[in-house]
Amino acid sequence: MNLSERFRIDGVVLREEAYGEGHINASYRVDLTDGRSLLLQQINTHVFQRPDWLMENIQRVTEYLRVQIARRGGDPERETLRVIPTRSGALYDRDEEGRYWRLYPFISHTVTYQSFSDSRVFQNAGEAFGRFLADLSAYPVETLHEVIPCFHHTPKRYQALEQAADRDIRHLAAHCERELVFAQERNHLYGQIIEALEAGHLPLRVTHNDTKVNNVLMDPETGRGVCVVDLDTVMPGSSLYDFGDAIRFGAATRPEDTTDLAHMKLDLALFEAFARGYMQGAGECLIDEEIRMLPLGALLMTLECGIRFLADALDGDTYFKIHHPGQNLERCRAQFALAADMERKMEDMETIVRRLAAESR
Repeated sequence: MNLSERFRIDGVVLREEAYGEGHINASYRVDLTDGRSLLLQQINTHVFQRPDWLMENIQRVTEYLRVQIARRGGDPERETLRVIPTRSGALYDRDEEGRYWRLYPFISHTVTYQSFSDSRVFQNAGEAFGRFLADLSAYPVETLHEVIPCFHHTPKRYQALEQAADRDIRHLAAHCERELVFAQERNHLYGQIIEALEAGHLPLRVTHNDTKVNNVLMDPETGRGVCVVDLDTVMPGSSLYDFGDAIRFGAATRPEDTTDLAHMKLDLALFEAFARGYMQGAGECLIDEEIRMLPLGALLMTLECGIRFLADALDGDTYFKIHHPGQNLERCRAQFALAADMERKMEDMETIVRRLAAESR
């Protein structure tokens, strides 16, 4: 692809290389001869079937964030993404093979963490995601497209799992009986966030919906979060989704596809670090009911992710990238092991959240 012919950029491409470790989109760092770098991404249209909606969401949110960042004296060029339009002014390009592409400036002099041992990294990521929530707290959430319908609708995710088990196209259900029973036994929990949103007990917010630590670019010197990236799943939702998914990914003692299930636990120190950062970043944006339900959000997002991994394994690994056969089933088992430990530690999580809330008042 000749970028300068398709997108509004100047300069000649010096090199292009694969970048990042995401499960969904293919990403490439493009270095230009003038020293600038760009981030080129192929949009996964199997997952995001309306790339126009996807890019409209990203454009609207990032333009809004640029104003908020400038008002507080920040640098919009570094603290949020900026979509580079095509020569025709579109937000994405479709090539001759029907593939969809988008382009951003590459935000340099930052680091990302696939894993970490310092709880300050997790706390700083929490602060960045909390600030992201607060910056968008007044955004008209009803203007956003639901690019993946019912993305964090846990009851429907469980229904999809049941349907995948009934289809059993890979003949795996007999090998997943323990996991299917584990999911079924917790069916009574799955509707709690949805029901609270529908009843008005929780506010509907602009949420990121993929709050892994590696989706925060960090300053290598100060350690603080610079920019929240990977905005594909920015949609209307609950703060509990963002908090819970971050805990699921970052406060676990083993990677999300570990086979060492006996040591897949929730690290309460990391839970506290992220909760502290998230509540500081969000500030007064969070209401009391959101704060009270944060531990439940961690449990439900972990259960939901395990359900999704299991359903994808049963359906032939069509959503999440895998690097070896059976990886989605391994991921499911790891998430369910983590959820079981969260259940054992629920009172501890609730105590931590109450104490942090009291300290902030």
